[in-house]
Amino acid sequence: MTADGPGDDELVADALLASAVGGPSGGRRRARFHTLRVAEIRPLTDAAIEVTFAVPAALHGEFAYLAGQHVALRAHVDGRELRRSYSLCRPPSLGPATEEGTVSVAIKRDRGGRFSTWAQTELKVGDEIDVMNPQGSFTSSLADLDGAHVAGIAAGSGITPLMALAATVLARSATSRFTLVYTNRSSLDVMFLDDLSDLKDRYPTRLALHHVLSREQRTAPLLSGRLDEPRLRRIVDELVLPDTVDEWFLCGPFALVQLCRDTLADIGVDAAHVRYELFTPADGPRDEPAAGPVAIAEDEPVTRIEFTLDGQSQSVDSPVAARESILTAALRVRPDVPFACAGGVCGTCRARLLQGSVTMTENYALEPDELERGYVLTCQSHPTTEAVVVDYDV
Repeated sequence: MTADGPGDDELVADALLASAVGGPSGGRRRARFHTLRVAEIRPLTDAAIEVTFAVPAALHGEFAYLAGQHVALRAHVDGRELRRSYSLCRPPSLGPATEEGTVSVAIKRDRGGRFSTWAQTELKVGDEIDVMNPQGSFTSSLADLDGAHVAGIAAGSGITPLMALAATVLARSATSRFTLVYTNRSSLDVMFLDDLSDLKDRYPTRLALHHVLSREQRTAPLLSGRLDEPRLRRIVDELVLPDTVDEWFLCGPFALVQLCRDTLADIGVDAAHVRYELFTPADGPRDEPAAGPVAIAEDEPVTRIEFTLDGQSQSVDSPVAARESILTAALRVRPDVPFACAGGVCGTCRARLLQGSVTMTENYALEPDELERGYVLTCQSHPTTEAVVVDYDV
C-alpha cells in the first residue's frame, strides 16, 4: 500500500483497504512508530526500489505481520513531516527471536511525489526512518489453503502486497493454487519481474502468471492492450476460471479496482470473497492534515471533540464553520494521534464513536460490521452534533 503526493502510482491503502485490523492474530494493535535502520535498497525498475529495514529482535513482536498488510513511513523532507503507507512485499519471516529480522516495502516514484522522490534520490543504506508497526486486513481469510485457488489482479505497484500473498499461499499448502493477472504499460514497468519468474519456477504447476501490457505487443492478443471491461471479462472467464476461485484480491488505482469489482459482481462472484486495496482515494492523493492553531471568536459556534488515546482523555474545540475532521482537530492537542494516508484508505486513524454523530466523506477501510459497531475513520469524520466522543483504544 502506498500513498504519495499528486501523480504517485503507489498504494495507500492500501488502502482502500478492506479494513484496518492489524496483527497476525487478527486483533488490532495500537499504531506506533519505531525507528528502523535501512539495511538494503534494491532497484526494481527505473522508477521503483525495494527498501529493506532491519528489525531488532526486541521489536519482532511489533513487526510480526500477515501477508498483505502495510506499514506507514514517516520522514522529515524539506522541513515538512511526511507520512506514506506502503505494502509489505515479502512473505512474513522474522527468523529466530534472538536475531535481527527484516521487513521490506516497494516504493515507486512518479511525477509530483514528494516522499517517493526523496526516497529514490536521498534515502541510503544506514539511514534511520520511522516505521509504523504493520496494519491492515488485505489478508487471506481462508483458514485452510489445501486445494484452495486464490486469484489476484494488480496494476503497477499494486503487485506489492500480492507478491507476499502469492508466496505465502503457495508455500503454506502443497495443493494450493494462485492465479495472478498483472497489468503494466510495458515490460520495463514490471516490478519484481525476476522475483515473479523465480516464483513461477518454484511453483510451475500451481502459479498461473498472466502479464497484460497496454503499450507493448505480446504474443497473445488477449494480453496486449488496456485492461478494459471486455478484455478483463475474457481474461477472467478464459484464464482465471472464476467458478474455481475461493478468494479474490484486487490492488491498483481506483478505476481499475472498481472495474474489477463491478465485473466480478456481474458474473456472480460473492462480494464476501473479494478483497481490495487502492493506491489512492477516488479523487486523488491528499496532503497531510493541517494541525496549526485555530482562532475561535468569542461567540462562534464550536463542536467539542473528546477523544481517548493510550488511556488519556483530552478535548479540543473545533469551529463549526471550519468543517474540520476529528483527526485534524485532535492533532492540535495530541501530535501522536495515529494516521498515515489521511484519505480514508489505510484505516490507521480508526476509532470508535461513543457519543454524538459524524459524517464520513470517504471510507475505503472499514468493513460493514465495523461500521455497525460504531467505528469511524477520524481523518474523514466531520461532527454533526455539538459534541462527539471517540476512543482510539477500543
